[in-house]
Amino acid sequence: MERNFKELKKKKILLLNENQLSKNQQKFILDFFNAEVRGNIIPLMIESIHTFPTLNDKSIYLACSLSKKDKSIPKKFALLSVPARRLPRFIVLPSKQTEKHIILLEDIIRYCLPNIFSFFGYDTFSAHIIKLTRDAEIDLDNDVSTSLIQKIEKGLKNRKKGKPVRFVFDKAINPSLLTYLVKRLGLSRNDNLIPGGRIHNFKDFMSFPNIVFEEKSTRKKPFLHPQLNNVHSISDVIIKKDILLNFPYHSFDSVVDLLREAAIDPNVVSIKVTCYRLASRSKIINALTNAVRNGKQVTAVLELRARFDEEANIEWKEELDEAGVKVLLGVPNMKVHAKLCIIKKKIGTKIIEYGFISTGNLNEKTALVYGDHCLLTSNKSIMLDVNKIFNYLEQPKLSLPLLKSCKTLLVSPVNLRKQLIQLINKEIQFAKKKKQSAITLKLNSLSDEIMINKLYEAAKAGVEINLIVRGIFCMLTESKGLKKIEAISIVDEYLEHARVMIFNNGGNEKVFISSADWMTRNIDHRIEAACPIYSKEIIEELKNILKIQQSDNIKARILDNELSNNYVNPRNTKKVRSQVEIYNYLRRKA
Repeated sequence: MERNFKELKKKKILLLNENQLSKNQQKFILDFFNAEVRGNIIPLMIESIHTFPTLNDKSIYLACSLSKKDKSIPKKFALLSVPARRLPRFIVLPSKQTEKHIILLEDIIRYCLPNIFSFFGYDTFSAHIIKLTRDAEIDLDNDVSTSLIQKIEKGLKNRKKGKPVRFVFDKAINPSLLTYLVKRLGLSRNDNLIPGGRIHNFKDFMSFPNIVFEEKSTRKKPFLHPQLNNVHSISDVIIKKDILLNFPYHSFDSVVDLLREAAIDPNVVSIKVTCYRLASRSKIINALTNAVRNGKQVTAVLELRARFDEEANIEWKEELDEAGVKVLLGVPNMKVHAKLCIIKKKIGTKIIEYGFISTGNLNEKTALVYGDHCLLTSNKSIMLDVNKIFNYLEQPKLSLPLLKSCKTLLVSPVNLRKQLIQLINKEIQFAKKKKQSAITLKLNSLSDEIMINKLYEAAKAGVEINLIVRGIFCMLTESKGLKKIEAISIVDEYLEHARVMIFNNGGNEKVFISSADWMTRNIDHRIEAACPIYSKEIIEELKNILKIQQSDNIKARILDNELSNNYVNPRNTKKVRSQVEIYNYLRRKA
């Protein structure tokens, strides 16, 4: 973090604390505090409270020590919640024209402690940040008389009182105050007590005020897929040919427009869609509710157990219910993680089905920063299996045989593992016959022991294995008897979220996009879907994107046995930053 502050300082951007303010800035802060902050804070004199207040997960607090220099009043402790959810964490201060000065919200409160506590007669104050993290698991009991939504609501309430799993504090805190807090929170020195610096909740730096950057780097805007630009009807295009959207390079507007078009198309009969994590002001929800108003049958699958989105999903359920949307709440004991949509359109006596299968969420906000693939298709065999999945979701106890009968999609938990093992076995057979054999995987995480051992077996047989894994990676890449496994991780401006699988298949490549990582939870305990790509044009595009990523030597790190995460060394070769090159590659096609 110190390095980042130095970089800001080079650009004349200074993060000041309460002891570094000019007289003009002091007056500004007092005015700001009285106008904006005072009404949003309530000091708690914690020694006077019989039941210690419940500290909210993810929130930061100022633990205050109050005293008087002449010691005529006993020292007291107090607690202040920093209202960072209601007010900006960063406030731009008046400053010289050549500089930009910023102060943190908690430092404004620190400066104003005399104003807050002067009533008590104290004249010496100190305040240090603390933060408590609670167990976020929601325990869904087996009470059959309780609905899932009631269990989730109960779980959300219990989460707020969950067992503390980590207590982080400013290491400069008054030792007697720290001891007091640890005792009142029911912790001990054996618990996860972590001394840290002055600043916590660094995620808030994502909303660092852009106004201070005179020459800020502007993120390139997404653009419409060339085959969907200026078209009269998106559905007409998809019915004729498959289209692959590559986010965040291609605009997510095409997905929203597809649903909006279906909502007003008099020939559309029904829309079914899975919704895992929606944007806070979701255009998807607007399209679905408008479709109902226009007489369409709309089914939305909401996964209430999407972690940290449970509360928002309950609110979406209420809104969709009220609009007349048929809301499905997933499957007992399994998350619905597949990203699917099927739209049925009746023209004369003929029913046409089209929709999409995606690797990412139906979220227009995250689609600006998550790297994902979304296949728009009317392929009959794909849509047949999508239908089967929705039929299963509507009647999970009655439709399991139907789910197992999927022949085109690889579906968790019924056949994904089996099909992947068969695909790997085929590559092993080709390698043993000295024929072309290779496996290329792009995943978020690779941790399933069975699949890892299968990849080891393939590598020993001579199958070329190339891996791009951003997150969890539990595999050795170098060992005796193994053909070297090439494995990299790319962490850059966009979050690499797509899952792509390519099996050489003796030169007749089999290519899939998938919602599932190679983790046991995804393969065995969730509803997931991996979709084959049939269009030669799209296969070539996906392969080119993966080749660009494999050649990254700016943001790619080598995944070796030591997990040293060293950057790929560009040596004397051309420097390649894959996310920039992919944007340029797709833009040229537009």
